[in-house]
Amino acid sequence: MVTLIDASVLIAVERGQLDLEAVSGPVDADIAIAALTASELLHGAHRAATAAQLARREAFVEGLLERVPVIAFDLTAARVHARIWAETASGGVVLGAHDLVIAATAIAAGARVATRDQRSFPKIPGLQWVAW
Repeated sequence: MVTLIDASVLIAVERGQLDLEAVSGPVDADIAIAALTASELLHGAHRAATAAQLARREAFVEGLLERVPVIAFDLTAARVHARIWAETASGGVVLGAHDLVIAATAIAAGARVATRDQRSFPKIPGLQWVAW
């Protein structure tokens, strides 16, 4: 099964708080990121406070994007997203918009999500997730 890695995990890797290969195996293993996660990481790079921080963050993100497949949010994922959003909203469950898109991308791709953020993902029906 492919594991879709959430930005919370990758931020911990970038900060030296987590060794990605220690938890996932080799980077060429069955791991990927959602297109939205790529956007979140690039956004973080663009918000850097200094030129040195920008260069370090961009190097990390671009290196990751060269090595890890990116799964697009397509029509199949959009259909999953709409269903989950409706189900959770009608049940009064509030989820982060980005987390919902990432979860829908994972479900549509038959993947699980690896995250350090356990607020939203456990509330999403049908999503397999693992804490890293």
